[in-house]
Amino acid sequence: KRQDRLLKRIQQRDRSATSAELAQEWQQAGVSASARTVRPRLLEDGLVSRRAAKKPLLSKKNIRDRLIFCKKYGEWTAEDWGKVIFSDEASFRLFGASGKRLVRRRKGERYHQYCVMPTVKHPETIHVWGCFSSKGVGSLTILPKNTAIIKEWYQNTLQQQLLPTIQQQFGEEQCIFQNDGAPCHKATVITKWLGDQNVEILGPWPGNSPDLNPIENLWSILKRRVDKQKPTNSDKLQEVIMKEWVAISQDLAQKLIESMPSRIAEVLKKKGQHCKY
Repeated sequence: KRQDRLLKRIQQRDRSATSAELAQEWQQAGVSASARTVRPRLLEDGLVSRRAAKKPLLSKKNIRDRLIFCKKYGEWTAEDWGKVIFSDEASFRLFGASGKRLVRRRKGERYHQYCVMPTVKHPETIHVWGCFSSKGVGSLTILPKNTAIIKEWYQNTLQQQLLPTIQQQFGEEQCIFQNDGAPCHKATVITKWLGDQNVEILGPWPGNSPDLNPIENLWSILKRRVDKQKPTNSDKLQEVIMKEWVAISQDLAQKLIESMPSRIAEVLKKKGQHCKY
């Protein structure tokens, strides 16, 4: 038991260490054991090797801002979040928007034309801006090629895409607009313009916090659906993106919005660290 506790302490110092590396350190501490011994000892303690989740690096400021945000909105219910319109930009690529695909194949079929995912050196990329609320998806606009995401473009997008969505989904009812801390989003001219339009802003939004924004989950769902259509050129990709966007149900949108109280609670419980979403 003492040797097992020692092994556990060794692996906790470096969660990415291999069984062979752990066995070497264990041996240096005086325990005669191989990598084949390490694996079952760790398994008995519930320690299983898995692919590491990818999450943005959180600075001390990020963590502090996340806690401030979550404490501010910690008492909000799903009904309160139903008054928020979430927004963001996203990118879609030809030949695999999600970057991964599983196939079923027999021995010798690894390079069969139906079992490979084609790649190109410089894939066509489509950039979009979209928004949604518990009432369903709102506007989705595709950026023209070589368009820089600057405050002038952003204000024009809000004018032509956001305001019609607010009118369509909320009418005269007051709603709240969410956007992240990208430079063009928090520009003074944008904040003033939104104020002039009587649009209340959620936040301030904490940096490096895609796990708090349900539209990130919506993008993932949309990308998987687009992937399945296997568009072969830029025009087809744009067509599929728009088609799959409008096909997203209000029920799905509402479920994503209703996850907000759980997201907030988990970040508070984890003292500002990443949540599972």
